[in-house]
Amino acid sequence: MIVLLASGLTDETAAKRLGISLRTERRLVAGLMRRLNATSRFDAGIKAAQRRWI
Repeated sequence: MIVLLASGLTDETAAKRLGISLRTERRLVAGLMRRLNATSRFDAGIKAAQRRWI
């Protein structure tokens, strides 16, 4: 999931690629952002890279 976000995909495109609903994708993104303590998607990408998640 974080790789798709880091590559700049929209919520809709990421959900389609994962084969999940848009609502589920947004819930997963929100959970990742909380887990990373990120204030934006860009911030989440930086923090994920720092943690070597991507």
